[in-house]
Amino acid sequence: MRGGQDEARAPVLQFTNCRILRGRALLREDLWVREGRILDPEKLFFEERRVADEQRDCGGCILAPGFIDVQINGGFGVDFSQASEDVGSGVALVARRILSHGVTSFCPTLVTSPPEVYHKVLPQIPVKSGGPHGAGVLGVHLEGPFISREKRGAHPEAHLRSFEAEAFHDVLATYGALDNVCIVTLAPELGRSREVIGALVARGIRVSLGHSVADLQAAEEAVQCGATFITHLFNAMLPFHHRDPGIVGLLTSDRLPPGRRIFYGMIADGTHTNPAALRIAHRAHPQGLVLVTDAVPALGLGDGRHTLGQQEVEVDGLTAYVAGERRACPCRPPLREQALGLSWHVGVPCQPAAHPHCVPGGLWSHRACALCSQGTKTLSGSIAPMDVCVRHFLQATGCGVELALEAASLHPAQLLGLEKRKGTLDFGADADFVVLDDSLHVRATYISGELVWQAEEARQ
Repeated sequence: MRGGQDEARAPVLQFTNCRILRGRALLREDLWVREGRILDPEKLFFEERRVADEQRDCGGCILAPGFIDVQINGGFGVDFSQASEDVGSGVALVARRILSHGVTSFCPTLVTSPPEVYHKVLPQIPVKSGGPHGAGVLGVHLEGPFISREKRGAHPEAHLRSFEAEAFHDVLATYGALDNVCIVTLAPELGRSREVIGALVARGIRVSLGHSVADLQAAEEAVQCGATFITHLFNAMLPFHHRDPGIVGLLTSDRLPPGRRIFYGMIADGTHTNPAALRIAHRAHPQGLVLVTDAVPALGLGDGRHTLGQQEVEVDGLTAYVAGERRACPCRPPLREQALGLSWHVGVPCQPAAHPHCVPGGLWSHRACALCSQGTKTLSGSIAPMDVCVRHFLQATGCGVELALEAASLHPAQLLGLEKRKGTLDFGADADFVVLDDSLHVRATYISGELVWQAEEARQ
């Protein structure tokens, strides 16, 4: 009884002059918050006979549920797949920095790694509520190592694994404890995969299909065993074919268990997926679309070389590729580079006479030069934050603001079975929300009704 009395005494915040995303519509209503949850104003008025203790004018902005990123490999120089004694500080840094992009919850993602990395990293990433310190951690997403060699993408081949005779015991031997894990991406065509899917689902872990050469039948069988997600649709899987659409065919399959909805991740960064492909997926199955960043540690940093697990990636403009081998360049002696403290050739003044492929008078660009570059064209994640993905998705598909926002909030919450608390502004849900202008730029971010980030211009 006392808990109810304490809650009744707690201050009530009323957010006014706003449009709330609720029930797939933008409603001109106020948002009421108490004790970190969305409040039903009718009960406040008629049962408690109370009014708000504080009102905040939102200036006509949109209030949407906080974004949820279920696939993010790191960012701002932090690589979740790098083992260290203090993984938590890196996770905390990313959690804090993504607040400015409207993300209130996320799933730190580990790419294919050796067992010792999983054993060291996973215990250091517990589920954690969000707050002023940063976005909440909903659980870890393990992408690999049980994936296809042919469709491994940026995952290092040396650490890929298959399911051996012990099946799920081999999974445990690879990962260690699964207490902090909420999603596992695997290739359903691997032997014993159905057994593993069933065991993971029985533990409450969502199974995602990806980095795979599976045909549609294998994908459907995986869903019948409990798989519910597709990792970055169209990327690292067989292309759609009219006789066998492969994993992509799950979007319109008629062989899914009754009542089962398949969700699928989309990287709407303008690089990974052509706008026409975004439109096809959206129109085929709009209620299953989940926007993900698949952000790499280079998120928020500039061009150059960065890590992604056991590999290096090369950022060139808006694109991240698996880096190639480094060669000696005649532009400058390696010893001089070392003396200058430079990383390889980046930023070293060019000598066009010695190296005609470089731009005269400019700085040396190792990607532009064929003589000393062995880069690849294998994409290795994104460097676009979630709010950028939301805006690009809206522009590319013309889907409407409501669906674009739900693809980054409600749908990932539904995937994880958290739709009663996250991804919604319904009464009783966590008061995690983002304040957006009409162009969907983030003005402020709230977690549990508390302001955790605000744009500079909004503070004035």
